[in-house]
Order: sequence, then C-alpha cells, then structure tokens
Amino acid sequence: MWHLIYRRGFSGSGCPWPEDVGFTVKSLGKIIRSVQAFGRELSRKPAVPPVSSRIPAIGVALGGGFARGIAHIGVLKVLEQESIPIRVVTGTSVGALIGACYCSGLSLAEMEEVARNSRFTSFARWTLSRYGFASNDRMVSFLTRTLKCKTFEDLRIPLGVTATDFNTGEGVVFHSGTIIDPIRASCAYPGMFLPVQIRGRHLVDGMLSHPVPTRPLRDMGADRVLAVHLKGTWSNGGPPRHLFDVIGQSFAIAQDAMSSLWRGAADLVVEPDVAGFGYDDFKRAADLIKVGEVAMRKALPEVRKWIEAPAEATNPTVDHRSEPRTAPMPAD
Repeated sequence: MWHLIYRRGFSGSGCPWPEDVGFTVKSLGKIIRSVQAFGRELSRKPAVPPVSSRIPAIGVALGGGFARGIAHIGVLKVLEQESIPIRVVTGTSVGALIGACYCSGLSLAEMEEVARNSRFTSFARWTLSRYGFASNDRMVSFLTRTLKCKTFEDLRIPLGVTATDFNTGEGVVFHSGTIIDPIRASCAYPGMFLPVQIRGRHLVDGMLSHPVPTRPLRDMGADRVLAVHLKGTWSNGGPPRHLFDVIGQSFAIAQDAMSSLWRGAADLVVEPDVAGFGYDDFKRAADLIKVGEVAMRKALPEVRKWIEAPAEATNPTVDHRSEPRTAPMPAD
C-alpha cells in the first residue's frame, strides 16, 4: 500500500507532501464506501424472476371430411393472414393430406390451386376387391407431384398423421419417416378404400381413433390446441341412396357419439359450416375455402387472447385421462 500513501518524492523533512495525504484520505473513503455498498447488495434478497412472456406453442388439429376438408385451407389462410404462428399440426384423413401440403411448404395460393384442380380420380380409382370398392394408390403419384418434401423430418412445421390399426383398433400416429403411405392409411375410409399395410400392420382411416387429432397434438408439444371439425352428414333426410350413404352416415353418427374424447383436449373448436356440401364436392373448392375463412374469422378474437396473455397458455388445464396415449409409429 506504500504507493498509495507516498509518492516517489519526499519533502525536505522526510514526510509525504501535504497534497498527497489529502488525496490518499479521499481515495480510502471511496474504497470503504464501495465495499459497504457491495456488502448491502450481497445481503439483499434475490429478485423474483419476471413472468415468462413467450408466445404459447399453437397447434392445429385438422379433422376428416373427404372433399369437405378443403375448408381447412380457408382456416389456415386466415391464420397466416393474421400472422398467427402455427408451431405444430396434426391431421386425420383429408386433414392429414391438407396438413402435409401446408407443412411441406406449399403456399396458400398453391394449395387453393391444387384444390380447384382435384377430383376423386386424382388420387383414387375404382377396383374390385373384397376389402373395398376403391384404392387410393393414385395418391402416391398425386403426393409425389404435390408435396415439396417427402419425409416428416424435412417438413418446415412438425406434422402428426393418424391412422387406425384394423385388427386392434389402436390409434397410430406417424411423425417420422416417409409421409406418403401414412397419408394413404389415414385416408383409407373403411368400406370404400382398401386398407394400407405399413410395417406388417393393416391400417384404415384415422377417424376411427382420432376424428379430430387433438390429443396427439398435445403429445407433440402444443400448449394451445385449435381443433377444426367438419361436422356434416351423409344423409339428405330421406332414405340412403346407396351403400356409401349407409357407411358414411353410420360413421357420422359414431363420430358424434365419441366427440367428447377429442373435444376435451381442445382449447378452441372451429366448425366450418359444411352441411350444404357433399362428401365428393371437389368442384366447389372455392366455396369450401370461403366457408373455412368465415369460421376462422369468427374465432380469431379467442386465438388473439392466447397471444396477448401468453403466460396463461403455458399451463393448460386439460384432462388427458379419458383416452390412452397412442404410441408413435415410424413409417419405414
């Protein structure tokens, strides 16, 4: 400490210069005050960490509905126009197909174009089989042409595709490996399309286990779940016209009866009004897209609340006990 007290020169009496002494006292005073302030900081209680303001992971669950599923494009269109961030998507049947297009990177304009040009024969053909009246094997070439990537790992947004094991009734969720065959399985409507075999399992339409795949969406990490349900009937109020009316209306009745299972995992259910559309109304794509837009516009205020009050979205109070978890299944 001598260099703090004495300069290199001394007065003639051997004492430090008077001005050096004054400087030293001031310096020591500053040091003491700094040490005292540091001690007070150490004894202070730690501050409570600020409440997280992160935007919750918003997921969209797209239900089945054959051609009526084109309404999903309208829902996605509004979410994108309003800059609502979608972090994860799950899809059943046509919802899986629409979800794959969106998650692979197709723009909404491109998806609208695909919808306008699609017909039943774009991805299906009639066949004679004891397992069904049609095969969706044309979907392989349809999806190969349409999708911008062909594996789940390459998607720009994580996607889950549901199907149902024909023998066990177990719900199956795909989110790894190739995309195309899982979509075919998810769209394999029983009685109409042939089952699709993947890794030794015979799979049929995901609507039997996940009519609207909200629970798989939770399992994939969604904090907030927006479910899109295409409620419609196959009956026109009179007697059935053919076998497909019988099969379709029977499944519609069963889906309504089990709706509490998937509704319990949803924070918001959007239901485009597709009642006036036929299951094969591909030619009315523009109208179906508009119906989806209208329904989503009505639901926007609720979705905005999730973003404006994000802290409340990180701990959703959803009952997961009413349905067992479904194990993911690789596609290859």
